[in-house]
Amino acid sequence: MRTFALPEGLEASAPPTARDGVRLLVAHRGGIEHARFGQLGRHLSPGDLVVVNTSATLPAAVEGTRGDGRPVTLHFATALDDGTWVVEVRPRGEANGPVDDARVGETVTPPDAIRVLLLAPHPAGQRRLWQAAVGVEGGVPAYLARHGRPIRYAYVPVALPLADYQTVFAQEPGSAEMPSAGRPFTTELVTDLVTRGIPIAPILLHTGVSSQDLGEPPQPERYRVPEPTARLVNMTRAWGGRVVAVGTTVTRALESAADDAGVVRGRAGWTDLVLGPGRPAQVVGGLITGWHAPGSSHLQLLESVAGPDLVERAYAEAVRARYLWHEFGDSCLLLP
Repeated sequence: MRTFALPEGLEASAPPTARDGVRLLVAHRGGIEHARFGQLGRHLSPGDLVVVNTSATLPAAVEGTRGDGRPVTLHFATALDDGTWVVEVRPRGEANGPVDDARVGETVTPPDAIRVLLLAPHPAGQRRLWQAAVGVEGGVPAYLARHGRPIRYAYVPVALPLADYQTVFAQEPGSAEMPSAGRPFTTELVTDLVTRGIPIAPILLHTGVSSQDLGEPPQPERYRVPEPTARLVNMTRAWGGRVVAVGTTVTRALESAADDAGVVRGRAGWTDLVLGPGRPAQVVGGLITGWHAPGSSHLQLLESVAGPDLVERAYAEAVRARYLWHEFGDSCLLLP
């Protein structure tokens, strides 16, 4: 189910009053149920393991000027191992995509007169993302903390503070955009899960920008699965519990750390894993997720966990019941 019709008016344009007050659609073999996110624990079982992403969101957008004076917005997507960054250059304002005439050797100048030099398309052969050398003392994260703002798309009309783009699990800054499946969690909900006998374990995956072209696969992302989390995942599965991933980021990290037998090891590095028909999920047995746009590669990942039929039924019901999309929207629990 890579495409579907998303009616107008289903884009969440602001954070909900209560994080755990968003709607939760629970899709399982027996049917579909409607709940609130704060009731998540009622739909899981003692012995299940919930795995969360502890990446914190960067204020990754800054204003800049091209060499010819045209204003643009720079999105800092990913820090590479050699100290360069992957960036996206977008027209200033409510643009729906990147500039289409950026070129190798061009310099973009954000505040404080730092220089962002475009080195090469990243990856080669496209013009959406660029590898760039960034001349700034103290490092890019510190610079963004002074001058950046959260990446915001046109469906969110008002600028919001960075705190609205952080989850309760956020520890290590590095994500260009919020790992949004974890946003509805609250400390009270975490306490409720633990007292029900549902432990929580961490991984780290720093997300890039989500503005992929239609059908474009996800970019490589930096991740870390700690050894204690790997042990908990393996024990949970051995005891017959479900490993429930909070978001596509957690799913990608856990499956990247699994060997051919489905045993998870403590690992860190970069993952370019694309889950789908040729590589179904081996480890994740349940998935908490937001609602993804038509044509998104995330839909293929959902199907790799829950199967195409369950995902299609969940999305059809979400459209019918007018669930809200995007990072401040409603949630789905897939239990194949």
